[in-house]
Amino acid sequence: MLTTLVASSKGGCGKSTLVTQLASYWAQAGQHTAILDADRQGSSFRWATLRPDNVPGVLALEGGKKSLQKVPPDTQQLLIDTPAGVGERELEPYIETANVLLVPVLPSSFDLHATLGFIEELQKINRIRRGKLPVALVANRLKPWTHASQDAVAQLAEQSPFPIAAQLRDSQAYVLLSALGKGIFDYQSEQVRNHQQDWKALLRWIKRHQ
Repeated sequence: MLTTLVASSKGGCGKSTLVTQLASYWAQAGQHTAILDADRQGSSFRWATLRPDNVPGVLALEGGKKSLQKVPPDTQQLLIDTPAGVGERELEPYIETANVLLVPVLPSSFDLHATLGFIEELQKINRIRRGKLPVALVANRLKPWTHASQDAVAQLAEQSPFPIAAQLRDSQAYVLLSALGKGIFDYQSEQVRNHQQDWKALLRWIKRHQ
C-alpha cells in the first residue's frame, strides 16, 4: 500500500484538492483507494461519499490515528488529509506510515512565509531528517501568466530544501467537480485533459518514491 500524506501549516491551501484529485486518478486506474480525513472540516470525506455510481468508488474514513486500523488490507492507495495548522505532534502517527509527504502552497507572501516556517519544522522530524520520508511541495492555484505566481514559484524553489513536484493552475473546475464527488481524472474532455497535464510531474515524482 502506498500512503500519501498531505499536510500544511495553513488552511485553504488546497490539501483537500490534492487528496481528492489523486484519489480520482488512482480510482480510475483501477486501484483500491481510500481517504483518511483527519481534518475537522471533513471536505475529503464528504467528497468520497458524494461519488456517483458511474465512477469508481473511493473509501472514506474519518477520524484520527485510530482510523488507520480500519483501512482494509487490500487498499493499494491511501491518502491522508490532515488538519490545517498541523504540527509535529499531530503528524507523528501518520509520519511513520507515510511513503511520501506533499505540502501544498499558494502563491502569496503570507502562504510562502507560513510554508517556509512549516518546512523548517518538517526538517527536524527524525524520519524526514534521515531521508526516509520524501517530501515535495505543490504550488497550487497558480496564474502562470502573472508575475506574482512566477515570483512566488521562483522564491519557493530558491528557499526550500524540498523540490516543487508540481505547479497546478487555478481553475474553477476543481470547485465544480468537488461538489459532485468527482475529479478531473473522471473526465476525458479536451479542456479537462489540459488540466490533467499539470499533474503528470507530481504523479511521476510519487511513483519514483513508492
